[in-house]
Amino acid sequence: MDQRDEQEFAEYFAARRDAVRRTAYLMCGDWHRADDLAQTAFVALHRRWHKIRDREALDAYVRRTVVRAVIDESRRPWRRERFTDQLPDTPTAATEVGDAVATRHVLLDGLRKVPPRQRAVLVLRFLEGLDVAAAAKVLKCTEGTVKSQTARGLETLRAELGDVLDDLRPAT
Repeated sequence: MDQRDEQEFAEYFAARRDAVRRTAYLMCGDWHRADDLAQTAFVALHRRWHKIRDREALDAYVRRTVVRAVIDESRRPWRRERFTDQLPDTPTAATEVGDAVATRHVLLDGLRKVPPRQRAVLVLRFLEGLDVAAAAKVLKCTEGTVKSQTARGLETLRAELGDVLDDLRPAT
């Protein structure tokens, strides 16, 4: 890469690194893994930087790379979580935690229990604000798949959260 390309990449990286890291965190639920996933996405982007003609599509490319990395990581046997009945050294929750923070933690805990592909769809649709067509393009699947994965993901999330968050209950 020449100096101009390096400068353009550095500017893009500085502008988007927090958003990419946040998206990765929402999909995997761990800041350390989110850092690794964001790094994976930016390394892949850097390798192909000189081949990219449409600079307007950079966000979509990085988003797709993060989603694929999250899904790929979840398939690796050493990354699978093992649930236990008793957690070691769990911090006690402060009684003065605001409702917004408590709701966020409950939602993130529930989101961690949703399968990776469904979690990716939920994050893209509801937290990244993409519509069905855009999410399908990122995931390289049909819109019907996005719709079914959204429905299944929300069903799983509702089942995991129970009545903790009433606004996730279907309005029937």
